[in-house]
Amino acid sequence: MQTLIRGGTVVDVDGAGRADVLIEDERIAGVGNVFEISEADVLDATGALVIPGAIDPHTHFDLQVGAVRSADDFETGTTAAGCGGTTCVIDFAGAGREPPDEALRVWHGKAAGRAAVDYGFHLTCTSVPDDPAEVGALFQWMASEGVASVKLYMAYPDRLMVVDDTLSHAFAAGASTGVRVCVHAEDGEEIERLAADAADRGDTGPSAITRVRPSSVEASAVTRATHLAREAGGSVYVVHLSSAAGLEAVRTAQGEGTEVIAETCPQYLFLTAERLDGPPDDAAAFVCAPPLRADADRDALWAGLADGTIEVAGTDHCPFTNADRAHGTLADQEHWRTFREIPGGLPGVETLVSLLYQGVRHGKLSVERWVDAISGAPARLFGLDHVKGSLRAGLDADVVVFDPEAHRRLHARSLHMRTDHSPYEVIEVVGWPAFVFSRGRLVAKDGEPTDIDRGWGRFVPRRARYD
Repeated sequence: MQTLIRGGTVVDVDGAGRADVLIEDERIAGVGNVFEISEADVLDATGALVIPGAIDPHTHFDLQVGAVRSADDFETGTTAAGCGGTTCVIDFAGAGREPPDEALRVWHGKAAGRAAVDYGFHLTCTSVPDDPAEVGALFQWMASEGVASVKLYMAYPDRLMVVDDTLSHAFAAGASTGVRVCVHAEDGEEIERLAADAADRGDTGPSAITRVRPSSVEASAVTRATHLAREAGGSVYVVHLSSAAGLEAVRTAQGEGTEVIAETCPQYLFLTAERLDGPPDDAAAFVCAPPLRADADRDALWAGLADGTIEVAGTDHCPFTNADRAHGTLADQEHWRTFREIPGGLPGVETLVSLLYQGVRHGKLSVERWVDAISGAPARLFGLDHVKGSLRAGLDADVVVFDPEAHRRLHARSLHMRTDHSPYEVIEVVGWPAFVFSRGRLVAKDGEPTDIDRGWGRFVPRRARYD
C-alpha cells in the first residue's frame, strides 16, 4: 500500500519547506518533490503542515489512585491520542511498590491488544539497590526489556518519596547504563509541614494546594536533584515543570554544567490558579500536582519552551470523572473532605498538539520548535529516534497532516478522552489535525476516529541513550 501526501509544508528537525511525503506500508519511503507513482493513493495537503506524529512521554492510563482509577485505559486513551495527532505514548508502569518485573508484566497486560497507537513504558521505582553493581544490573535489565527510563519521586513521603542516597545511586547507574532518570521534583517534607499548617487553620479546599505546594518547593527540589546528579556524574529529567522559580533552578543548573532536561505540560501553559478559587466541587476538577500557578509562571514557561531551556511538552494525562473526583481517594467515604483526598490530574493526551500550536499562532514558538517539543525531542531523549520523531525515509509512517485554520472548541463532548469535563472548555483552538497516520494506517480524520483498530498499537522497545 502506498500513500502520497502531496503539496503540504513539511515541518521537521531540519526546518520547514514544501515537500511531498511517500508512505509505503508502515514506513516512510521518501520525502521530496519528485514522486510520480500512479498506483498510490494521493492526499492533497495544500495549505496544511505535514509533521511527524507527536510523542507524549508522560501519561497515566488505567492507574489506580486509592479508591478510584484514571478514566482512560489504553484503548480509550490511545484512541483519543490518535484523534489529536499523538501517535506514540510512554506510560508510567507500576505504582513503585511492586517488583519491576511484575510492574512491566501488569502494564503489558493492560496495553497488549488494546492500544490504537504505539506505546512504551517508563518504570516507577521507590527504591533501588544500594550496591552500585546491583543497581547497574537492574538498569541494564530494564534497558534489555526496551524500558530505558525510570521515574523517582521527591514528594509523597507516605508512599513514593525516595531519599537522596537513592537518587544518587540512580543517577550514577543512569550515567553508566544510558537509562534516563526522571524525577518528580517537589520537596515532600516541606509539603508535609505546610499541609499540617494548612490543616490547623482549616485551609482545606482545592485552592489550598497552591499554598501547600508553592513554587519554592519545586525550585528547591530541582536544585537538590541537579546537585545530586552532577555529583554522581549523571543527568536528570524533570517532569511537569510548573513555575518560573523551577525554571530558574533549571537554568542555574544548566549554567553550572549539569545535564538537566525539563518537560512542561499544557495545563501550566494555559491555566492558572484562579481556576481553584471557585465552588469547591468545580475547583476540584483543576487539582493537579504540581498545582496551577500564576500568569507570570505561565509566561516564563512559554519563554523557556521557546528558547529550549524546556525541551519537551508532555501532558501528565491522568483524568478522572466528576463522580470519581467528588468521591475522592478514600474508600470509606462518599465525598472528599480536604484537597489531599481529591484525585489529582488533568486530561490532555488528545489536545497536546493543537494547544501547543497556539504558541505558534501567537508568536511564542517557531513552527520548528513546536514540532521538536512534541515529537523530535521526546524521540531523541527517550530512545525512539531510530523509529519515530521525524519524517525520514525508513522511519515509522507516523504522519500528521495539520490544518492550521481548523477551529475546534475543546468541550468534553467534542473530544474522545473518557472524561465528562474538560479543563479547556472555554478555549477554541485554531489548528487541528486533518489526517493522522499511525505506521501508515489512517487512524483519524478531522479529529474523529477512522480506521482505528484496537490492538494496532504495539509496544516499541526504546534504546538506552548510549546504544
